[in-house]
Amino acid sequence: MGDDQVLEAFQLECGALGDAVAGLSEAEWDLPTRCSPWTVRDLLGHVCVVIDWLPAMLDAPSPGEAEITAVEYYRPDGRFSPQTNGKRIALAQDRAARPADGAAFAEDFAATWRRVDRLCRAQPGGRTVRTRHGDAMLLSEFLLTRVVEVAVHGLDLADALGREAWLTPAAGDAMAELLLGAEHAPAADKLEWSRSRFLRKATGREPLNEAEAAQVERLGIRWLALG
Repeated sequence: MGDDQVLEAFQLECGALGDAVAGLSEAEWDLPTRCSPWTVRDLLGHVCVVIDWLPAMLDAPSPGEAEITAVEYYRPDGRFSPQTNGKRIALAQDRAARPADGAAFAEDFAATWRRVDRLCRAQPGGRTVRTRHGDAMLLSEFLLTRVVEVAVHGLDLADALGREAWLTPAAGDAMAELLLGAEHAPAADKLEWSRSRFLRKATGREPLNEAEAAQVERLGIRWLALG
C-alpha cells in the first residue's frame, strides 16, 4: 500500500475506535476480553502503548535502508515469547491505570493517535524507522502493523462490549492486502465474507471449517503470528 493509503487507514480506524469507546460506562471499561487477562480498559491500554512507540522511533536516527516488511515483522520469534508477552501485559495495564476514569482514558487514546498521525504525515516519503525489536522498516510498513493492532483489537473490543464490529473499509482493505498480497487481495471476495469476518478467520478469532480451510489454502492467505 502507498504511504497515503496506510495513513488514511490508520486515521480512520483509530477514529472509529475512539468513537466506539467514547461514552463507555465504568462497568463497560471493566468487562473481560478474549485477550486474557486484559479488560476493555487494559486492551485499550495495549493499543495506546503500541501506537505510542512511534514518537521515539521518529526522533531516533533513520536506518539506512529497510530490512523487513510488515509481513516479516510478524515472524514468530522472541517477540511473542512468554517473557515478552508478560512485559506486554504489564505495560498495557500500567497505561490503562494512569487516567482518572474512562472518559479521561478515551481522551488519552484520541490524543495519542492524533499526535502519531500528525508526526507521520510530517515525514518524507521513504522514511525508515527502527522498531524496539531492532527491525529496520519503512515507516509505512511499520504503520501498517499499527493498523493491524487497532483493527484486530477493535474486533476484540467490539465482541467484549457486545457491539457490531466497526472495522472501516480502509483498514479492512489494508488487512486483505497484507494477508493476501496486493495482487491477490481481490481474491478475498471469493470467500464471500465481510471484511470483519475475514479478519476474524485470518487471525484465529473464528474457527475455519474443513471447506473454508481448503479454500483459504488455495488463496494463499498469510497467517500472522500475533502473540
